Amino acid sequence: MYCEFFGFSEKPFTITPNPHFIFLSGTHREAFARLLFGIDSHAGFISLTGEVGTGKTTMLRTLLSQLDHDKYTSALIFNPRLSSDQLLASICREFCLPVVENNLHEYLELLNSFLIEQNHVGRTVVLVIDEAQNLAPDVLEQVRMISNLETERDKLIQIILAGQPELDAVLNRHDLRQLKQRIMVRCDLTPMDLKETGDYINHRLRISGSRIPGIFSPGAIKRIFRFSGGIPRLINVACEQALVMAWTRDSLTVTPALAGKVLDELRPKGERSGMVYRISHWLMNAGKL
Repeated sequence: MYCEFFGFSEKPFTITPNPHFIFLSGTHREAFARLLFGIDSHAGFISLTGEVGTGKTTMLRTLLSQLDHDKYTSALIFNPRLSSDQLLASICREFCLPVVENNLHEYLELLNSFLIEQNHVGRTVVLVIDEAQNLAPDVLEQVRMISNLETERDKLIQIILAGQPELDAVLNRHDLRQLKQRIMVRCDLTPMDLKETGDYINHRLRISGSRIPGIFSPGAIKRIFRFSGGIPRLINVACEQALVMAWTRDSLTVTPALAGKVLDELRPKGERSGMVYRISHWLMNAGKL
């Protein structure tokens, strides 16, 4: 495949969340710092929002992997389309708690005992719920009730609710106002700018072992940025296809023309028709960026 052609030890632009490839743009760095602050200050509730593909899951996996296991105990819930009972069962399972009776009371008793024990030995418990915008209001209310497990001085569990911008709309519901008021730290991931997009592409190339300078030309990076809007997942999709096409053409450089052809094929068919598209397509290819 193209990995050998370009000298990569692994594919640089897979869309699977991988902490090994983490790149912290300005907005990602700020969000990461806020997450750490929220956990270490025992804020209780923390929210992380961002558009699809902006890197929320990668950031969360990186965060959890960097927490000292002697000081923190963490769990990640990735399937939030659950009932209250199912969510509590999943939380107990992720914390490896021995459930005997499958009922709400049992789950809460086990979880409370576990949190008190962890607090006693000096560990901070962190629960991350990804795709939290899909949680039903009654389930979110149960999450709030979990946060009531506390000592006189401290919250026993730090809960990160991560999701798409729709999460904010869910939390703005009148019946969830108590939960919204408890969110002490808020983080928002926004797309990268042009410079960060170029840095991101080159960062992933370096991590993959590339020693070839300028695989993506400045013009190609500009076109990929315009196509992706600075969203990491779309950048990855475009760069992956561009590398494949460059390999098939025996080219060590992704030129603006090559990037333009790849991006044209990636656009939905509906966006490739009409006078506006034909004019914009001609303008993009008339000049060499």
